[in-house]
Amino acid sequence: MPGELVGESILVKDQTEASQIYNKGCYGYPQKGGGLELDILEAALLSESDRLQVCSEGVVLTVPEIIRKGVSLRDEFMTKYLVYRDLRQRGYIVKLDGGDFDFRVFPRGSLPSNSQTKAWVLAVSERSEFNMAFMLSQAEISERTRKELLLAVVDEEGDLTYYEAERAVPKGQLQNERAYRLAEGTMINDSVLVLDEGESDALLKEGFYGKKIGKYLQLSLIEAAYLVDIERLSIVSIAGRPVKPSSFLKRAKGLQPDFDMRLEAFKDLRARDLVVKTGFKYGTHFRVYEGDPSNHHSKYLVHVVPQGYSTIWAEISRAIRLAHGVKKEILFANMADGKMEYVNLKRVRP
Repeated sequence: MPGELVGESILVKDQTEASQIYNKGCYGYPQKGGGLELDILEAALLSESDRLQVCSEGVVLTVPEIIRKGVSLRDEFMTKYLVYRDLRQRGYIVKLDGGDFDFRVFPRGSLPSNSQTKAWVLAVSERSEFNMAFMLSQAEISERTRKELLLAVVDEEGDLTYYEAERAVPKGQLQNERAYRLAEGTMINDSVLVLDEGESDALLKEGFYGKKIGKYLQLSLIEAAYLVDIERLSIVSIAGRPVKPSSFLKRAKGLQPDFDMRLEAFKDLRARDLVVKTGFKYGTHFRVYEGDPSNHHSKYLVHVVPQGYSTIWAEISRAIRLAHGVKKEILFANMADGKMEYVNLKRVRP
């Protein structure tokens, strides 16, 4: 006895068939009287697998007809179907989620009756928008419920790439910096030079700031602004005249429009006892070390994004692939509710 299409569901009234479908894969939801209610996604896969016939008004529907019906009933049906199909073929029991996510995935070999959800899954098209605020909120729910958060991205050829998303709390191993006398930095174009050898050595040794150029220390504008803020550095012009902190910041912002945003992230990362260096050669804002850069490889690449940030998934995919290619983790940093939040995205195989 085939299942009957009713709205977005398929009802299987024959108790024997309903029991067989549910007992082998936990498809659908058992009904009073022994029947089974299937979502159209589930029915499409069961029909494709020759485990179910679907009828509408007495006419048996082909798989393409079921899919066309699903597309007409539901936004992003094909994207969700491809993700559902792939996870099922990987051996997972997958249930639709009626809340914040698209699917719930259970551990391999487990049943919904004897195990908890392993992961929440969001199914998205490569042309969908990546929104930082939404990602933070979903990661927060995942963290609170102690579940993994998987993002299944479907490209235009129907291939899937999975990413795991989680809120990150980066932490380093730097010791408290000792209070040295105020160093003097000379602003030269888009950087600052510390010309006194003793001051250069102190800044490099104690905080791993800048890069030695012979006997001198070259600081980035971000590093210099941070050191000015914590009263470790004063700025002078080429002519040796004092430069007010406000004037220095104005100049820095003119050279780098997103300076304020980057500086806030830099301050937060330093407060977490991390060493922060430019990430330019990796196409991002910062590369971050947990300790002495001469003894550690950088663990993170950090890209700072503004409030309300949205982009296309291709940009996110490119950043993640680059980070993985150099064996680092990519963190997206965003100021939210007065504090810096970090989302770690990494490519995974479920």
